[in-house]
Amino acid sequence: MTHLKEWAKDNSGLLYFLVGQFIAIGAGAASILAYSVKLETRVHIMETRGAEYTVARMEAMKERITVLETRIKSNEDRLERLVDRATK
Repeated sequence: MTHLKEWAKDNSGLLYFLVGQFIAIGAGAASILAYSVKLETRVHIMETRGAEYTVARMEAMKERITVLETRIKSNEDRLERLVDRATK
C-alpha cells in the first residue's frame, strides 16, 4: 500500500492528466448525446409538421393537375374539330 502511495505522489501529474482526460471524454460523450437527442427531436418535429404540410400541398397539386387535364382535353377536342374542318 505504501508503494502505491509513493507511486501516486511521484506520478501525480500523470494522474491529474488522466483524470482530466476522463472528464473531457465524458463531457464530449455527453455533448454528442445531447446533440443527437436534439437532432432527433428536430427530425421528429419536421416529420410530424411536414407531413401535414406535404399532404395539403399534394392535394393542391392534384387539384391543379385536374384543372389542367380538363383544359388539355377541351383543347384537344377543339384542335380535332379544327383539323376535321381543315381536312374536309
